[in-house]
Amino acid sequence: MLEVVLSSDEIIRGLKHYRRIAKQDLLRAQETQNPQVFSRHAEMRREIYGTLSNFAETLSPEEVANKALAMYQKLPFVTGTQRNEHIEVKAQENALENFFIMIGLSPKLRREARSKRPSLSTA
Repeated sequence: MLEVVLSSDEIIRGLKHYRRIAKQDLLRAQETQNPQVFSRHAEMRREIYGTLSNFAETLSPEEVANKALAMYQKLPFVTGTQRNEHIEVKAQENALENFFIMIGLSPKLRREARSKRPSLSTA
């Protein structure tokens, strides 16, 4: 059973904070070695945080967590690929994992969700 200790308002506040960090990353992308990749990563994280915030405005914290888990399980498993490959997937994965940590999702549930992800070749 999935239990989230944060309220919807706390989730929205936390996601707003994550969105601000992603925006700061977007603004400083030009200072990095690969501005396009860095900015795409930040944009995708902002998008995920925005989607989760929208869910949190109308759904219970548990429902938001379940939606996030479903999103995570659909992502192809890209760990081990080249650093600048599959940036969108890596950014979504990063954003969702940040969300799971924020809401206190147990490592066991995170591992179970991760194990259900498709391999890159079957995605």
